[in-house]
Amino acid sequence: MHQDYLICETCSGIVKDESRLLSAEDEKNRYLKHENDVNDLGYQNFTAPITHAVLRDFNKDNIGLDFGAGPSSVISKILRDHNYTILEYDPFFQPDKNLLNQKYDYIVCCEVMEHFYKPAEEFSLLKSRLKPNGKLYCMTHLYDSTINFEKWYYRNDATHVFIYQADTIQFIHKELGFSNVEIDKRLITFSA
Repeated sequence: MHQDYLICETCSGIVKDESRLLSAEDEKNRYLKHENDVNDLGYQNFTAPITHAVLRDFNKDNIGLDFGAGPSSVISKILRDHNYTILEYDPFFQPDKNLLNQKYDYIVCCEVMEHFYKPAEEFSLLKSRLKPNGKLYCMTHLYDSTINFEKWYYRNDATHVFIYQADTIQFIHKELGFSNVEIDKRLITFSA
């Protein structure tokens, strides 16, 4: 493993060394450089596993939360185009913490969980915000031994502080008491 990262012996997560973490200002500036145009068809296709899952599993009467939505969210746009109600929370761009006091039928978390400084706390919060039978949809790139970690684009993103393996996902599922978890390529679905 790269010297800037450690493997958690408990959950198999790959944790960035604290000395290598960005300041909050540098992290926000890095996010502002992302070109996440909600009208870009490529971006819409990239997030389609989550939007398709929500449209399949829930209806317009259900309320969702886009956790880590950034300055603009293609997932929220697509779901709203289908007349779904989804609220947006982001610690940098939409920091309304009142949204974290509500319960939701579903929560989406797209390319966000690798930015969690304290994954146990974040996943615990997300699970506590789900209604019974709710679902948490996450997208991330899981690490496995077929990937050259040194050259991997995910490791080389300075804002990625916690990288998950399949064993890490199973640990979260069991430790936090989710009733089920499914991994389908980049889409991870936790059921309350």
